[in-house]
Amino acid sequence: MGNGAKAAQKRERNADKNAPKGSKSQAKVNEAAKSIVCATCKQSFLITTRAPALEEHSSNKHSKTMAECFPTFAK
Repeated sequence: MGNGAKAAQKRERNADKNAPKGSKSQAKVNEAAKSIVCATCKQSFLITTRAPALEEHSSNKHSKTMAECFPTFAK
């Protein structure tokens, strides 16, 4: 007898250990960071994408200039 308090404390500690942690995946964050969109095909790119990659996309995929595919992109 008298072990009821110990059992309750152990349940509380285990509940803290088994509490769901935040997601470790970056997928949602990366999806939200895709703010550069091609005007021709509507493909989205991460905000950290640099001009050479966008220029390569526009010339290889659409045979257009970067300004035609990405009019809102600021250099």
